[in-house]
Amino acid sequence: MGKGAYFFLLDDNEVFLIINCLVHGSLARAGKVKSQTPKVEAQEKKKTPKGRAKKRILYNRRFVNVTTLPGGKRRM
Repeated sequence: MGKGAYFFLLDDNEVFLIINCLVHGSLARAGKVKSQTPKVEAQEKKKTPKGRAKKRILYNRRFVNVTTLPGGKRRM
């Protein structure tokens, strides 16, 4: 058998696929870019509001500070 994909029909119309030698590029270089990227430590983030304070921010974002685009669409 040569290079290519082979399909086998199983019961209940399930298709079983065997791929023979069809790989886009060598898998030896997999993860090359991630390993080359320098590690940057995560910066500290501001505490997100909980409960009533979060609901207040959502209300202001959705109903008070609404900007409308042409066609009556709201910008989120």
